[in-house]
Amino acid sequence: MSSDFEAYEQDFGTLTAEITNKVGRIPKLSGEEKTQLVLNVDKQLEEVRELMEQMDLEVREIPVQSRAMFNSRLKSYKQEVEKLEKDFKRSRIAYSDEVRNELLGDEAGSSENQLIKLREERAHLLDNTEKLERSSRRLEAGYQIAVETEQIGQEMLSNLNTDREKIQRARERLRETDANLGKSSRILTGMLRRIIQNRFLVFILGAIILITIILALYFNLRGR
Repeated sequence: MSSDFEAYEQDFGTLTAEITNKVGRIPKLSGEEKTQLVLNVDKQLEEVRELMEQMDLEVREIPVQSRAMFNSRLKSYKQEVEKLEKDFKRSRIAYSDEVRNELLGDEAGSSENQLIKLREERAHLLDNTEKLERSSRRLEAGYQIAVETEQIGQEMLSNLNTDREKIQRARERLRETDANLGKSSRILTGMLRRIIQNRFLVFILGAIILITIILALYFNLRGR
């Protein structure tokens, strides 16, 4: 999984480098050339967003104990993308001095003031848009945290269920062992009882034999 993430990182570095170069060129262009470059950058930014989604999915598949490092790297890439998008928005309404003079011509005075005002209004709109996007990203980040928390919780529950099953099996083995010990104890008790009985019978038989011998000797001596 980490090898796929690193491959995505390489693609990310290549794309963002190209976008940064093109964003710096946009203010120096005008007309159709600028429009085409803006569309090209917009398309590449979309590719970067899709790449970030793939990286995010890869991070979720990485084991929990190694996930923190990749989450940190992913977070820095997201911040880099946010900065690129912000620079791109500003570059679309920005003009170099050369292009501005070419566009304004002789009416540079009043038209430049109007252009400045228009740029301020657009910048204000862009700021509001960025605020909304930041709020959306925070909500998305909160959702991702909730999903990760749920996954961790499920893993913990799974581990607990596994441990519970192990404990139950251990208890069953203990019950079986207790039952076997009880059975063995009853067998040993019966054997001990029989041994005692046999010894008692041997003692009685010995006593009878001894008495018989004594009586035999007595009667024998008496007959003489």
